[in-house]
Formats: sequence, C-alpha cells, structure tokens
Amino acid sequence: MYLKSIQLLNFKNYEEAELQLSPSVNCFTGDNGSGKTNILDAVHYLSVCKSYLNAVDRQNIRFDQPFFVIQGIFDTPEREVDIQCSVKLGSKKIFKRNKKEYEKLAEHIGQFPCVMISPYDRNLIGDGSEVRRRWMDGIIAQSNRGYLEDLQRYKKVLDQRNALLKNMYESRLFDRESIEVWNEQLIRYGTKIHEARKEFLTEFIPVFQRSYNFIGEEDEKIDLEYRSQLNDLTFAELLEINEKKDAFTQYTQGGIHKDDLLFTIKEHPVKKFGSQGQQKSYLIALRLGQFEWMKEHLKAIPILLLDDIFDKLDDKRVERLLQLVSDHSFGQVLVTDTNRDRLENIFGQSEIPIQYFSVSKGVVTPEQTLKAVSS
Repeated sequence: MYLKSIQLLNFKNYEEAELQLSPSVNCFTGDNGSGKTNILDAVHYLSVCKSYLNAVDRQNIRFDQPFFVIQGIFDTPEREVDIQCSVKLGSKKIFKRNKKEYEKLAEHIGQFPCVMISPYDRNLIGDGSEVRRRWMDGIIAQSNRGYLEDLQRYKKVLDQRNALLKNMYESRLFDRESIEVWNEQLIRYGTKIHEARKEFLTEFIPVFQRSYNFIGEEDEKIDLEYRSQLNDLTFAELLEINEKKDAFTQYTQGGIHKDDLLFTIKEHPVKKFGSQGQQKSYLIALRLGQFEWMKEHLKAIPILLLDDIFDKLDDKRVERLLQLVSDHSFGQVLVTDTNRDRLENIFGQSEIPIQYFSVSKGVVTPEQTLKAVSS
C-alpha cells in the first residue's frame, strides 16, 4: 500500500497543489516556512483524519478562505482507493472513500496507516500526561475500532458526570441515584480502556526495546511504565474513595483520564536524567516501535513521514535509519529537509530510487528521480 498521488486545495499555505509520489522515497527540500511539513501533515490527515500539528481543523484552512480539501489516491493490492477530506467553516469534517461518505470517521482509522517522526515528538517527553495518552490511544484505535468508540463514550459520560457534580454543588444537594447512573457507564467503558492499554503495552515494550537497541548508542534498559489508578483498585472502588472529593471539587478525580506513561532509561525518568542523545534515541525508537507494532497488527506497512530530523541526528543514527530504508524494512517514505545536498549524501549510500521535490512559498516542483549508486 502506498500513496500514489495527493491534491491540496486551500490547505494551510497551499492555494493548490497536485503531486505524483514515488512508492519508494520522496524528498521535499526548501527553506523553513516554505510548506514542506504541510505536505506531510496532509498525508497524516488522509491517514488518521486529523492534523499531526494542529487538532483544530478550521485553523488548517488557508488564510481568508472558507474551506480546504485534501484528496489522495492510495494504491492497494486490491485496487486504487480515492480518499477525500474536506473541512468547511461552520460545517462538520467530511471524509469520503471512493466518493462515498463515511458514517463515522472511526470506519477509516487504521485503513491507511502512517507514522511521523518529527522534532515536535519532544512534546511526548516534555509535556503533560494528555499528550502521552493521546499517543497511546492513537495507536490502539487504529487496530481496535471498538476502542475508539469506548474512548468517545467515556469522554461523553465523564463530561455528563462532571456537569452533574457541578449542579449538585451549586444546589447543595447530593443526588446519589443520578450519580450512580454515570458511575456505571464510567466503570463499563473505563475498565475496557484500561485493559486494552495494558494489553498494548505488554506487546509494545519488547518491540520498543529492540528499536532502541538498534538506533541507540549502546544497549540500555529502557521502559514504559503504565501509571493508572486502576492498576491497584477497581473503578468502582476508585469512585467510592473519591466520592466526597468529587462532590467538593465538582470534578471526577479518579479514572483512566488520569493515566500516564513514565518514560525511563536505566530505571530513571528520561525527562530528568536522559541526555539529549538518549532522549533523541528514545523518541525515534518509540516511533520505530510504533511502526513495527502497527505493521504487525494492521497487516500493512505504514507510510513513514520524516520531518526535518536529519540535521538533528548524529552520523550513527542517520546510518541506522538509512539501513532500515535500504533493507526495505519500510515501504513508502516522505522526507523533508532544508538541505538538498545533505539528503543526496544520505541517500547516496543506498540503491533505492529517490524522487526529489523543491518547495518554495507553497509551490511544489518535482525534480528528477535519482537512482542512487552505492558507494
């Protein structure tokens, strides 16, 4: 499976663009701010129905325009598939497969997977727990459609329960019968989500460790510690313990919406004790592990998106990544960089065909396809 072509209309800084892509490696070069990353983000939209960089759809519409459209043709073993995403101010986001609109976006998730490695991945280490939960949930949801539906239901129930807590606080009346209605649903969906997260991490951590050993400087013990209140208590027990606190704070204090992942290396938090090199290796290994896990569970090779990472890696890590590309561990790859010479030096070591594109102020110009010659 690969993305054969992509069209953009009023997407971010693109008025209009149409690209024919190689099933191998596609390199986009140009100055910062020219629109290279936006191409990768458009591919991410076609894959998971949302931007990698900005979750607010309307903010991805070109300035002073009322809508954007992204359309891609995927070449699959069975047939070519036309996927279209459109966002219009004041309207819901629409996704179509072969011109037929999906009833639910969840029907599309996992059909055309991609994995993006970007400097913005550092947020996984530096930001709060929501970012790490979102990363984990996004992977699980692509192989388990019911999981995404459980997440959506859980959020709705949580919002309703919190609204009830606020209403009861203002009225100075605790309505146990009403709160129990929402408790039952939180327990139902939250317990399923917790079990799915535990199962995912049990499978993912060994894959992640292998990726780190391959890309890192040395063999080091790394881990992902799943921190959840449900590891030690049932959801029912958790709600009972927090009942008075919930009533006072007008917020549900316990549940899977408080879950977090602790990233460790040599049993110490990466955020505090990891060197810059270790943190880079950790994040790249995290994404490569994600790639391998999805490849296995989705029975499809994800598209790999590499956004401006080569100038931030040392020669060893670049060599390791190139080895994976040359060994055909990956399928289609899209790469951005400000330095064309650097990419030619990197990929000049392999024998795979490279399609180059020049990007300038929202205009993409295809250049020659180079058949690299091994040195």
